[in-house]
Amino acid sequence: MTTFLIGLAILLIGGFLYGKFVEGLFKPDDRQTPALKYEDGVDYVPMSKYKNALINLLNIAGTGPIFGPIQGILFGPIAFITIPIGCVISGATHDYLSGMMSLRQDGAQMPGIMRKFLGNKVYHVYNIFLCFLMLLVGAVFTYTPGDLFAGQIVGLDSVNIWTWVIYAVILAYYLTATLFPIDKIIGRIYPIFGAILLLSAVGVFGGIFVKGYELTNLDLSGGFKGLFNMYPMWDAAGNTGAGTPFIPVFFVTVACGITSGFHSTQCTLIGRSVRSEKEGKFTFYWMMILEGLIAMIWAAAAMGIYNAGSVSGATAVVGEVARDILGPVGGIVAILGVIVLPITSGDTALRSCRLMVADYLHIDQKAKKNRVLVTLGLFIPVIFILVYAKMNAEGFNILWRYFAWANQTIAVFAFAAISIYLGAKKGAPKFAPLISLIPGTFYLFIISSFLLSQKIGFGLSLHTSYIIAGVLSAIYFFGILRAGKNYAEKHTEE
Repeated sequence: MTTFLIGLAILLIGGFLYGKFVEGLFKPDDRQTPALKYEDGVDYVPMSKYKNALINLLNIAGTGPIFGPIQGILFGPIAFITIPIGCVISGATHDYLSGMMSLRQDGAQMPGIMRKFLGNKVYHVYNIFLCFLMLLVGAVFTYTPGDLFAGQIVGLDSVNIWTWVIYAVILAYYLTATLFPIDKIIGRIYPIFGAILLLSAVGVFGGIFVKGYELTNLDLSGGFKGLFNMYPMWDAAGNTGAGTPFIPVFFVTVACGITSGFHSTQCTLIGRSVRSEKEGKFTFYWMMILEGLIAMIWAAAAMGIYNAGSVSGATAVVGEVARDILGPVGGIVAILGVIVLPITSGDTALRSCRLMVADYLHIDQKAKKNRVLVTLGLFIPVIFILVYAKMNAEGFNILWRYFAWANQTIAVFAFAAISIYLGAKKGAPKFAPLISLIPGTFYLFIISSFLLSQKIGFGLSLHTSYIIAGVLSAIYFFGILRAGKNYAEKHTEE
């Protein structure tokens, strides 16, 4: 339990101190935000600080901060330290600066930010890559809540017509949320979803102590290597077995609870509804800290269940934890809280994808006809991906593995753009780009070594993968420094 409590202290105290530091580098002021400057009643819609924060939390917190930590805790209690440190200095920093850059760029979405700071070639690659990722998010976040509802709430133990009905209901909601003004659907229904989410998280957190779950502490007697080998390891195929490398597999496994490139697209989306720049730290930085807290809670709950003898997979563990801690009725509420998370990420993923496609093709979104056409164009491939995932025994596993890797690849792009922006920012200290460049370089090493070493990639030896990933990371680090210097010589950013 001590290691878990130390991790919580790192998350909350570290978030307070480092968040204040990052905000001080950005220097939010009283200038008019895009929500007020370009209010259109559809996407640029000023909303209150707390509504924006709640929507952003629900947007960014999919199944990642639950399923990821449940699997990641198989690496042992080291997860209680790496999750909060990564969340504070990497994930929350990434989210805050992505959202605030959007505010300073007239509400630009990430592809537009890429074009400005990384050039047209990167912009075209990033835009196509990101839209494909969003379609995967839409499909994956229909599949996971649908199966949770079917298996844990309805009690279906096999795929039948009712499974597809559940999927259809979720997709119908996504269609509505993607099509209509943000304050008409998302802004009204999210407070209900938020209440369910918070009840679920608070209930599980309290239950960990009430039930007296056994939480393993770090054992320093085995030396540095022993810190990472206290549990059977989890590999990319979802199997347990000693020897799975902590780096890179742990960071790809936990993903959203530490750093997620998907979040940059959601923070820029809600950036079009923020009334004041000074609300940014609460809306962007602290909502990621809260997601990190959710990740810590479910990691601890999973450890307690595993220490009690469970050998279940992540989906079943959710049900075991919920019912063991909160009983039959409270357990259902907790499971509903988990189901809410992917649904509230899937809807805005498709909504932001609509905005990106419309911006790329210069399609005016004030006209309802144009919104309908773009939206239908997105939902057709989502449905095909979902059907593939259900009809192929390995379909979903393949999609999820590549989604997890691609998710953090998007973050590497975002960190690069942020670094160049900070290097050209008026009044920013010379070291400012390092707060994003260092985590960006780290994650390039993670995604490179993962793809090089794992079976879903090239299957090279770990040693060889580390060397190649190290070279690529060095090129990224010094390349972005040089690009930032060249940009700063020609431009000054506010």
